[in-house]
Amino acid sequence: MNPGTSFSTGTDAGPAGTTDPAARGGVTGKRLIAFTSCVTADRLPAFLGLLRSLALTNPGVCEDYVVLHDGSLPADAADRIHAVHPRARLRAIDTERLGGWAALATAGSNTAGSGTADPFAYALLEAFRIREFGTLVVLDPELTARGGIEPLLRLRDGLAAAPLDGEGPDGQRRLDARVLVVQAEYLTDGFCARLEAVARSGAHDRARGAAGVLEAALGGDFVPLQGPADGGPFAPAAAGTDPADEPSEAEFHAAFLALSAAAHHDLLVHYGTAHVARTRDLQTARRVATARIDAGEYQEAVDLLRSVDIPLDEAWPHEVYGHALMSISRYEEARAHLLLSTAVPNRAATAFARLAHIAWVTNDDEAAAAYARAGLSADPSHGPSRQMVERATLDLPGTAGGVVVKEGPAHKQFAHVAFYMPRQGNAGDKLLPESVRLAFDREIGPRRWHSVHAHRLFDEAALERVNARRAVVIGGGGLFIPDTAPNGNSAWQWNVTDEVLERIDVPVVVYAVGFNAFDGQSYRQERFATAVRKLVEKSAFFGLRNHGSIAQVRRLLPRGLHGKVRFQPCPTTVTRQLVAGWKDAPEREDTVLLNAAYDRAGLRFGHDYGHFLDQLARAVRAIGRHAEVRCAAHALDDERIAFDLRREHGISLPVIPMYDHDCDTIRAAYARTKLVIGMRGHAGMIPFGCGTPIISLISHPKMAYFLADIDRPEWGVSVHDRDLAAVLTEKALAVLTDHRAAVADVLGRQEELWRITRANAEEITALL
Repeated sequence: MNPGTSFSTGTDAGPAGTTDPAARGGVTGKRLIAFTSCVTADRLPAFLGLLRSLALTNPGVCEDYVVLHDGSLPADAADRIHAVHPRARLRAIDTERLGGWAALATAGSNTAGSGTADPFAYALLEAFRIREFGTLVVLDPELTARGGIEPLLRLRDGLAAAPLDGEGPDGQRRLDARVLVVQAEYLTDGFCARLEAVARSGAHDRARGAAGVLEAALGGDFVPLQGPADGGPFAPAAAGTDPADEPSEAEFHAAFLALSAAAHHDLLVHYGTAHVARTRDLQTARRVATARIDAGEYQEAVDLLRSVDIPLDEAWPHEVYGHALMSISRYEEARAHLLLSTAVPNRAATAFARLAHIAWVTNDDEAAAAYARAGLSADPSHGPSRQMVERATLDLPGTAGGVVVKEGPAHKQFAHVAFYMPRQGNAGDKLLPESVRLAFDREIGPRRWHSVHAHRLFDEAALERVNARRAVVIGGGGLFIPDTAPNGNSAWQWNVTDEVLERIDVPVVVYAVGFNAFDGQSYRQERFATAVRKLVEKSAFFGLRNHGSIAQVRRLLPRGLHGKVRFQPCPTTVTRQLVAGWKDAPEREDTVLLNAAYDRAGLRFGHDYGHFLDQLARAVRAIGRHAEVRCAAHALDDERIAFDLRREHGISLPVIPMYDHDCDTIRAAYARTKLVIGMRGHAGMIPFGCGTPIISLISHPKMAYFLADIDRPEWGVSVHDRDLAAVLTEKALAVLTDHRAAVADVLGRQEELWRITRANAEEITALL
């Protein structure tokens, strides 16, 4: 039996209702990993020891843990388990079914082994009924972790187990069932039916219970692992351990927090918060608060630091506290803590840069520049301080990202709330404000705009300026995201309170905005839901750039507001229709542009970055035999793909620094290449808008949303795809082989987006 064989009967469904097991990771295909163990009351102490050993040997790993049990666990078992593992949950098994198998195993004498009447001997097979995950690591509860388990988490194929010496009754290989790594094709009703048939037939080594059933069902065909007896990452737990000898919760937490290795957010927060509550330890509070901030949990970080005493001369905790406070718009309190942290040289530059950011957000450019220069005085190489000097100097009234906008009479202008990207900023975001304006220019003219930077506090002065205009346009781009330019006023990128929003007395147009949360990322604040509802109520037109965003936003709204949420494609997708005098390139360069993104890499790649890089290298080599592959870097960090391909695989790619290019240069680069393979949303939408074929490397839902909107999901491939190299190569060569047809398909898809854009323009014009 081939380990890659699928046993699906068509009845298994992932979260979206699909029968494809790979889709259990949502629209991005991200591989969800979980652990599971079968635990009884007498094995609970050993299992808790296993969980502790996993945390101490693998502090950077924290996946869901499904604890299968037979109903015998004590009443406090769930609390005891959760105290050690924050993502554990209990699930009862069908003891009646297992009891029937055990009874059958003891009946008759036509198979090897004496059989067993213990129902729990077959409990391991219940793990194959777990459906939510793409990879399941099955562990015997009486093991202890003694080393890194990342190699297990990187496995992608088949069912893996350590082989045992000797053969089973039918000559098949025997396996050690104490550690199994099971892929999605085995977590199906079809394979479960096969296991049950083997168990009921008795055609297995009955003395080995579940292991015997599994061996017979697999026919000895499994991926070999190093087992507990052969130096693998697990070993049998010490026998006869007295529970009284186990470390206390306080001792365990202290041991975890003393580790030098990077800790997973969930473990650090879970153990660290309890440790701080117990000890009031300041440095642990600072460390946990930093992790909270990194995850967008700003209020939680504030609450934690508020619970401890911070001496005046403890610069680092004051800096973290200031960072958390500014992220929820408590600017005056944040200033006080950040000023205290400037007194210590090694924290001064960062603190001054944050003070500069607060000043800039609160519309004080002079103070922002002064703070930023102080940061450079403390550390002349400090990048954030240098960027704040430029921003405070360039982002003045009447400018958009440093480009002067010639404003006409106020009453004829539109105000435009957008994220105006600074120099060396993301190329896609740089193009967005201009693209939105091009979509309106047919009606209002290219010089009638008043720029409002979304990240700056929309205060009384800004309100007065906007109310003097003809209308206010908000967009485009993924402004609905929780951790870019965080604020407590709206919990999305436009820094506006509900009270000030209500006092806008000109028409409000929300145009091509996107809901940009990653898989596994959430808006934790009720503030966001309330703010979005207020915005929808206030808007004359509310258009989102894909139907995925529409569905996400409608979930936050009362049903009566659903109809106001409309589809407005991102204007970058119809660039050819918007740019005056546009002419398609008569000849294209024999190139393929490759873009990869690294912001929030853990959310994008999970445990699969090594797999992605290896598969991409294979695809680049294959595609490179037909066209020159170049790296298109939308942001400075995007150049990492070129570095990693060269370091790990010896592949050198020319790099196009699009973050340094102006809008015309970006569009021209995409218009003259033959194909763009991109991971960023606008590495797909911009070339598509320029008439260039695209293949999306899907690591964010918005990529799949866009392809669904144009009815071309086949133009995408998940970064987690097991056969990424083969799939990507096949798609790319198909485009290069019949390029004329591929371009014609893009133009045909674009026509429908242009039709919708024109219809919306007519409606907006009538409203205004």
